[in-house]
Amino acid sequence: MSSTDPSVVPTRHWHPVGGGKIQCDVCPRACRLGEGQRGLCFVRANQGGRVVLTTWGRSSGFCVDPVEKKPLNHFLPGSPILSFGTAGCNLSCRFCQNWDISKSRRMDTLADSAPPRAVALAARRLGCSSVAFTYNDPVVFMEYAMDVADACHELGLRAVAVTAGYMRDKARREFYSHMDAANVDLKGFTRDFYFRTCAGELEPVLETLQYLKHGTRVWLELTNLVIPGLNDSGKETGGMVDWILRKLGPDTPLHFTAFHPDYKMTDRGATPAATLARARGLALRAGLRFVYCGNVRDPEGGTTFCPSCGAALIRRDGFTILDFRLDEKGRCLSCQTACPGVFEGPAGTWGSRRLPVRLQDFPES
Repeated sequence: MSSTDPSVVPTRHWHPVGGGKIQCDVCPRACRLGEGQRGLCFVRANQGGRVVLTTWGRSSGFCVDPVEKKPLNHFLPGSPILSFGTAGCNLSCRFCQNWDISKSRRMDTLADSAPPRAVALAARRLGCSSVAFTYNDPVVFMEYAMDVADACHELGLRAVAVTAGYMRDKARREFYSHMDAANVDLKGFTRDFYFRTCAGELEPVLETLQYLKHGTRVWLELTNLVIPGLNDSGKETGGMVDWILRKLGPDTPLHFTAFHPDYKMTDRGATPAATLARARGLALRAGLRFVYCGNVRDPEGGTTFCPSCGAALIRRDGFTILDFRLDEKGRCLSCQTACPGVFEGPAGTWGSRRLPVRLQDFPES
């Protein structure tokens, strides 16, 4: 690392702990670092007695996706979103499906240059309504993500965090003051699952969810990756759904998504569609109003239904919107009940396309 390297920037959330070490205060891991040491995330380091971010303005790649792929079903449906990540992660999930990015130890030298304004300009020229920080967790590159979000807001674009929500209070409050929407991956609902499978803790994630729901105006949706034999029991799913109902409310969208073998977890098969359907049915019967199935073909599990009259408000085939029956204010055309979310006129028509993008093809001038 070099002090003249533009990708190395100072950060705020840390404090000295004595013995020549400093503690990073971004996430609950609270890494204590000697000079030159990096945290578990690999991208935050002690340089000159302060914590620096080493991946500011660098990206592992860009792609225009449907916003439903994040997944967000109640946030500007049908619109394209420019997605990108950097490197590193503050969890160690054995099932990580982006492990080549999140666990990279070379990305800070191989990544493309991506200044915040260049990212925002590229998104606008590509016709995107928003930019997503995804692929790896934006918690670890929060300073860069916030700068990109601010650049997006200057151009009338939104900023979306796709995250595990593993963050401490002060950093959390600063980070989400720059975000418009978030999908938080609630990976399981037991302390044992988080400890053994993710090398983390459940409680800080629950704190993030409650803060987002009750302390911000950020639009929130949840994802639960259902892993056979690990977090797919009716008891665990029921406990999670009950907590969501009590702490976040019945209008919080929940996506049950299918696991496929990857990284360090190839000892079990992919999640059967029937398992997701059972979880969805359990959640609906318990009182959640917007529950979806992802990573499988399930037309009913991809449809948004009106909680009052039962009409199909948004019918989807995968990420493609087939029918959209909300008015300009996001109300059901049949009964005028408002659908929770961020809706601005008719649905977009991006569909299921995935468009890889090179930022250098969109010069700022």
